[in-house]
Amino acid sequence: MFHKNIKLVLAALIIAFGIYQFTENNIGNGIFLLLFSTIFIFLYFKNEFILLAFLKLRKQDFPGAQKWLSYIKNPEAALVKKQQGYFNYLHGLMVSQTNLIEAEKYFKKAIALGLSMDQDLALAKLQLAGIAMTRRRKIEATNLLNEAKKLDKQNMLKDQIKMMKEQMKKM
Repeated sequence: MFHKNIKLVLAALIIAFGIYQFTENNIGNGIFLLLFSTIFIFLYFKNEFILLAFLKLRKQDFPGAQKWLSYIKNPEAALVKKQQGYFNYLHGLMVSQTNLIEAEKYFKKAIALGLSMDQDLALAKLQLAGIAMTRRRKIEATNLLNEAKKLDKQNMLKDQIKMMKEQMKKM
């Protein structure tokens, strides 16, 4: 696992060598190296292990996603702030299958660090509402459900929110 700043240093070195190739009239090599450096810049903002974990999650392979997340040993050093949020978000999704108390901690930390997509934020708040509902905190669950409904602009979570509101009426 590379430290996040090592990726920027590698990109800078490749860009410098690409510029050197331009001065030596090796235009093709220079263009290739400049394009190659964009991979490291992309991986600075989007961690490769989190991308692979999302890919496994799309296939409903929770153990595979957990395996890719386990490669990130020190998220504070290896990830930018938004990616730390997604790291905690993914851990919350994994742990919510077994341990709700730990999942609640992960989701709260993910929301505090920030998630870039409203759908992800809505799902995290919906999960927190479900956890609050199981722990008999109806007011907190209602507030989180309302926030999730506001964030769900594409109505992808409409059925889950409606179902959870029906369950809250029975409490």
